[in-house]
Amino acid sequence: MTQVRIEDAVSPEKDPVRKSLLDRLFDLTARRTTVGREVRGGVTTFVAMAYIVLLNPLILGASADITGAKLSAGMVTTATALAAAVMTILMGLVGNAPLALAAGLGINGIVAFQMAPSMTWAQAFGLVVLEGVCIVLMAVSGIRERIMNAIPAPLKMAITVGIGLYIALVGLVSAGFVTRVPDVAGTTVPVRLGLDGHLNGWPIAVFCFGLLLMTVLTSRKVPGAVLISIAVSTVLAVVLHDGFGVGNWGLTTPTLPSHVVAAPNFGLLGHVDLFGGFASAGALTATIFLFTLVLSGFFDAMGTITSVSAEAGLSKDGRVPKMGRILLVDGAGAIAGGLSGSSPNTVFLESAAGVGEGARTGLASVVTGVLFAATLLFTPIAGIVPAQAAAPALVVIGGMMVAQCRNIPWNDPDYTIPVFLTVALIPFTYSITNGVGAGLIAYVLIKTCKGKWREAGWILTVLALVFTVYFGVDVVKAIL
Repeated sequence: MTQVRIEDAVSPEKDPVRKSLLDRLFDLTARRTTVGREVRGGVTTFVAMAYIVLLNPLILGASADITGAKLSAGMVTTATALAAAVMTILMGLVGNAPLALAAGLGINGIVAFQMAPSMTWAQAFGLVVLEGVCIVLMAVSGIRERIMNAIPAPLKMAITVGIGLYIALVGLVSAGFVTRVPDVAGTTVPVRLGLDGHLNGWPIAVFCFGLLLMTVLTSRKVPGAVLISIAVSTVLAVVLHDGFGVGNWGLTTPTLPSHVVAAPNFGLLGHVDLFGGFASAGALTATIFLFTLVLSGFFDAMGTITSVSAEAGLSKDGRVPKMGRILLVDGAGAIAGGLSGSSPNTVFLESAAGVGEGARTGLASVVTGVLFAATLLFTPIAGIVPAQAAAPALVVIGGMMVAQCRNIPWNDPDYTIPVFLTVALIPFTYSITNGVGAGLIAYVLIKTCKGKWREAGWILTVLALVFTVYFGVDVVKAIL
């Protein structure tokens, strides 16, 4: 009697029915990937960005609205996990791209510290919904895709390089390897190594250990290098904290939770007032808020989608497959962020960590989304991984993205300064939008002054004017 091994009976790769289904949904074979790689990539992306479930409540909860009301951490935690789960799974199924969505950092600060003090939370989330509607309409009409395709390839590569430096800096700062110098007299540098110019403490040691381990494993092309490093570093951090009382880990303390299950709180779901903000803050102020949200959401996502897709090898002639669907889901993410009460959801740079682990399709996004859904009940477990364990992934992947520098035509004077401004301002200003805007303005200006304005095209010319207004919004507001 022939014996059948259990692993052969359950292996998706050896089951023609299941393999056919997965290929039909995610094009695994066409993109030269496997179920194992996609699962590993999806888990890695989740681990790299799970911090948002804890960080978003801290940011939104740190401000009060015009009535003095504050959001509870429990409600925002649930809203953050719920929106991230739904939209990331949708990205996988609809866009078939290894891109995860969650509440965008930076833009959530706009909601908390600029919008909320001028209106109620419901009205602020209403403007977030309107932002999403605007972006979805641009995606459906094809305008958003035309804008992305109009940007020259060298500037797209510059965006990838700038984002690489950006996420590496985010990783270094979140781990405490690099810190900001207070604005005091006599200060000569804006940032420094560690807290006082030196590396001190076990948390930094854990980061350095994780970074070195990840570098070695990646260079040796060990499968699961990023995930292995994060897991080993997390175990080390837990041992140091729980076993030896080591502290100063930052936002996430690596400690074994007293309980693993926590009930979700859906109190913010559907708590929106679409147009009330125009009455509370004034029509002009609310319009400027909406303009800022749309512009930031539009170009932050554009830069991330372009760079992560290029890193995954999905771009063809600078264009990403199913871009229209990807942009539609991203726009819907803002709507979901407003309806859930988590602030605008957008594609996360940390998706590059999963790509570094081999993710090439939407199956990885589905895995990430399912893990976010699990955090609705298992929030305590999601809070184990400290920044010092996850941040090395951002540094390593950032370094890989910077390798795009080799393809930039640095000897072309039409691109040299625009590319440099894009690359430099994204990390230096902590904003993808600022870097993209400065690069486009410089590119259009150079082409116009050389009598080649037709090469820039009307789309980029209009964008350059829009960004000029964006950078000078305070002047425009004062004039009006």
